[in-house]
Amino acid sequence: MNAANTANAYKNQQIMTASPEELTLMLYNGAIRFIMESMMAVDKGDLEKANNANLRAQNIVREFMCTLDMQYEMSQGYYKLYDYIEYRLTQANLKKDKDQLEEAKNLLSELRDTWVQAMKLARTQRAAAR
Repeated sequence: MNAANTANAYKNQQIMTASPEELTLMLYNGAIRFIMESMMAVDKGDLEKANNANLRAQNIVREFMCTLDMQYEMSQGYYKLYDYIEYRLTQANLKKDKDQLEEAKNLLSELRDTWVQAMKLARTQRAAAR
């Protein structure tokens, strides 16, 4: 088994054994990584790579939108925020605009950091309940 296959097997195992909270964190990290890849590709003039990375980030944002439980008011607010991020990514892709990519990355980074704090709080509360 070569190194790439070993890495893919490890990544698949990581995904298959992750909790829903960890999967959400992985998605945030993936979206941020794809936006950074898109930004670097724009810098290099590799428009195809920029487009592909941007589309992958958009797909993750859409997945977040689709999985929201809209019966909660908080979900409606998150939907609007994700919709705005998706709009920024789309506009950035059309115009190859790094400023819009940066804005989307910053928003997703804030959401990710908040998610990490929520995971820590939940872990602490579970430990205290034992």
